[in-house]
Amino acid sequence: MIKTSFLETIKALDGEVFNIFYHQKRYESVLHSLGTTNYKNLIEYITPPLDGLYRCRLLYTLESVEVRYHPYIKKEVHSLKLLHDNLIDYSKKATNRKAIDRLYEKKENCDDILIIKNALVCDTSIANIAFYKEGIWYTPASPLLEGTTRQRYIDKGILIPKDIDVDTLGEYTKVALLNAMIDFDIITDMSFE
Repeated sequence: MIKTSFLETIKALDGEVFNIFYHQKRYESVLHSLGTTNYKNLIEYITPPLDGLYRCRLLYTLESVEVRYHPYIKKEVHSLKLLHDNLIDYSKKATNRKAIDRLYEKKENCDDILIIKNALVCDTSIANIAFYKEGIWYTPASPLLEGTTRQRYIDKGILIPKDIDVDTLGEYTKVALLNAMIDFDIITDMSFE
């Protein structure tokens, strides 16, 4: 029997671990949804290198936690291929990303994909997304994955969740990608295909 495994991607810079509260909260939410409250304190498993920027890849199941460290190099994203999939589900950050990977293979010459579900904008393959209009940053109300960075910015009142119809993308003047490693990365020259 293959066990389902989940993951958290956690930023570490020169040994400092970032935003562990939000990663712990999501980890506990996943375990709770699977019927257990036998939580571990994730920070006890994380001992990143003391020099440099690292992506801490924390893998977990109901029984175990394992952490690996990878030097991080940011991927530049300036073009997104719009891809529709009304059945895709990635509500828990799991190691099984087959549905996302299948869509990513269709990106053609674009840097990444923008997943559209039931005519609403969701996420890219590796990040939540936000759009700016008339002084307000909006993020999809129903993303594929409720990311930890997205949640931090909602909690701070900087992001407003809203259904974003794919046909209204031209109304927004700025785009930002959000994940644990890039935080809130405003892209000034994004194109959609």
